Amino acid sequence: MANQVKSDKDYSQYFQPPSLTDAKKRGKEEIAVHYDFHIPEDMQGFGKDKYYLIRTYGCQMNEHDTEVMRGLLEQMGYQTTEDKYQADVILLNTCAIRENAEDKVFGELGHLKALKAQKPGLVLGVCGCMSQEEAVVNRIMQKHAFVDLIFGTHNIHRLPALLKDAFYNKEMVVEVWSKEGDIVENLPKKREGIRAWVNIMFGCDKFCTYCIVPYTRGKERSRRPQDVLAEVRDLARQGFQEITLLGQNVNAYGKDFEDITYSFANLMDDIRKIDVPRVRFTTSHPRDFDDDLIEVLGQGGNLVEHIHLPVQSGNTEVLKRMSRKYSRDHYLQLARKIKATMPDVVLTTDIIVGFPGETDEQFDETMSLYEEVGFDFAFTFIYSPREGTPAAGMEDNVPMEVKKQRLYRLNELVNAHSKASNEKLLGETVEVLVEGESKNNADVLAGRTRTNKLIHFTGSKELIGQMIDVKVTHAQTWILKGEIVPKPMKLSI
Repeated sequence: MANQVKSDKDYSQYFQPPSLTDAKKRGKEEIAVHYDFHIPEDMQGFGKDKYYLIRTYGCQMNEHDTEVMRGLLEQMGYQTTEDKYQADVILLNTCAIRENAEDKVFGELGHLKALKAQKPGLVLGVCGCMSQEEAVVNRIMQKHAFVDLIFGTHNIHRLPALLKDAFYNKEMVVEVWSKEGDIVENLPKKREGIRAWVNIMFGCDKFCTYCIVPYTRGKERSRRPQDVLAEVRDLARQGFQEITLLGQNVNAYGKDFEDITYSFANLMDDIRKIDVPRVRFTTSHPRDFDDDLIEVLGQGGNLVEHIHLPVQSGNTEVLKRMSRKYSRDHYLQLARKIKATMPDVVLTTDIIVGFPGETDEQFDETMSLYEEVGFDFAFTFIYSPREGTPAAGMEDNVPMEVKKQRLYRLNELVNAHSKASNEKLLGETVEVLVEGESKNNADVLAGRTRTNKLIHFTGSKELIGQMIDVKVTHAQTWILKGEIVPKPMKLSI
């Protein structure tokens, strides 16, 4: 590969790019579960004395996919590096949720072009959600021919074989499946730290009109309960302090099972009995958040009092255009139910401003819903169209200046609520999982409460990875500050 010269071919003639039309088809094809994964024998030492670097963009699902790729590469003998000049393999694990996420990746490819020219033996790959978009794949194949490898979200387990092809092939290796694949268990994962992510399902069937995810991640497929529970038990044995269950819509877990009746509430109830200190989940869809789940979460224990529940808009008409499949009243009723069962719950959300057709009055309903629910925090976004989604065909008729003004007003409200919520904790003692040093001050430790609030305090580095009690002494908009509460000494008799 060191001497390879890329041709000027139009690669789109030779490869079938992913098709959003095909990806939208939701057939009844049975999803097989494979337990026999192994690294091919001829690839087990392939990475000896070589280094890899993975740049990850986007959500926790992408972070988890990176953990799998790290596991695969290290079983092949590769070592990790953060130095792009040392790396023999560089993978960009991409996000497609917003246009600026794609812009970052193409900007990074521009920077890596010179490195590829200096180091022809470098294998440069693009994977993740962007790779599931036909326009993106065509653009890479035609304008970034120095890329060696493109693969999608459904065939990560094929990385060893694809890497081998890319290393020996004189032309770009492209393997992107438009439709979802089977579920492959027993993939190696390289996890670090005290928190672990566990995929419980893949894909999404909701087809919100603004969202590309159902196309890039495929239809909803749930892992078998015994496989999820076995992974969580193993992580508990390894000493992980916090586990986050992942899915594009975790509340839909189990709805695709035809041989058993087993829901997300059942799964949470079983995980509640496993000896791991904290369990979180993301992301929830309000339509599938049922009473059984609320009842289970209300039992507490290792199930934390924080729920991220994206609302997107506070107006029923806008929600209908978004195809969210619930109304303002339904969301408010759900929030009331959750708070009645979990009085200490912290609710956070996602909100899009300036969706096509959103009027000032409709935006005001989003503001009033925020007040009524009493969210602690929100991720807020200006609407931008994603090619291939139904909303991209709608008239984007809210001027950008209006969108920015609405975002500013909303963020002012978010900030005020966040600070008020933090101030309520002044003088309280909270349980904190110590995560590490503060990003800005190595002499200060940082951790998170059960409700996912960030808190800074001084203490020994030996506390990292432990649960401790901290008394809140200062409350800022985004950060709490506190002092460690010494544990009472046990008297020996």
